[in-house]
Amino acid sequence: MNSYERVIATIQGQKNDRMPVYGWTKANMEEPICNAFGSIDAFEDHYEFDLVHLFGGPGPHPATVERQVEGSGESITPKEYLDIALNDPNDHHSYQDLIMDIAHHKGERGRFVYVQTPGIFECLNEVFGIENHLMYLALYPDDLQQVYRRQAEWNHAFAMNCIDLGVDMVHVSDDWGGQRGLLFSPRTWWNLIYPNHEIVCQAVLKRGVPISVHSDGNINSVVDGIIKLGFKVVHPWQESAGMSLAQYKDHYRKHFAVMGGLDVQTTIGFGNIDFLKAEIERVINMFEGGGLIFCTTHFVQDHCTIEELITAYDLVYELVHKKQR
Repeated sequence: MNSYERVIATIQGQKNDRMPVYGWTKANMEEPICNAFGSIDAFEDHYEFDLVHLFGGPGPHPATVERQVEGSGESITPKEYLDIALNDPNDHHSYQDLIMDIAHHKGERGRFVYVQTPGIFECLNEVFGIENHLMYLALYPDDLQQVYRRQAEWNHAFAMNCIDLGVDMVHVSDDWGGQRGLLFSPRTWWNLIYPNHEIVCQAVLKRGVPISVHSDGNINSVVDGIIKLGFKVVHPWQESAGMSLAQYKDHYRKHFAVMGGLDVQTTIGFGNIDFLKAEIERVINMFEGGGLIFCTTHFVQDHCTIEELITAYDLVYELVHKKQR
């Protein structure tokens, strides 16, 4: 199997030759990885990573708005934001970086490529600030519904353009969870978040492309909604926030795959090598029959040493390829 076949088989619940492997390592570990391996590509090739997470293309929010929020401390209300035009998702000059990355990682390296796209809640924290945004959910739900609908329509256009360019999966980043539950009520999620994600999910799935969602924290209370929306991959299913991988395996594996298993909040980057190894073995053994794309739960943090990162992925490589044999 090649990487695309391996990942698609896992997403579709079919038998594959081995567990797909990935890791969010570049953001904070690029310098030590390049010092040790020569490049990020060389590191990923060494461990036979199957996926690449792409960023790029146009962003929805005008840069002047984000600078205004960051610089002045003044808040923009949802009604005020509706008077500000979003960037054009069909500005095809803005996609040149994605075009080059798809050609390099998919065309030349044979990786399964997925592209990050905005969610509904998380991306608007850049405009409102998260504390104001949470307050606005209570104060201005009708205005936010209009803001969210406009964002969903932008996300839809962006996702369609990314599929046209050849991405293998559309990845939606939308943090909803805290350590013990949602940042807002489940009713708010169903009333305001769900219907706007539905616009994008239905359109992507209609194109025959899988769609994934990233949400940190505990999102147990809306897993049924995730299933109903048709998300095919959930990242990270954070055990350190009460999201049990055993519960996923027993109850939800038939609905979607999980991308995760290596917790950056509790496991990698803390110098406890015995615990790190035990956790990697536990997770890989748990999903010997499929259902998991092995990955970090978020970006590996800069307090992780290159030696610990190498130790982790040496063991991951050994275990997944041993099971392949």
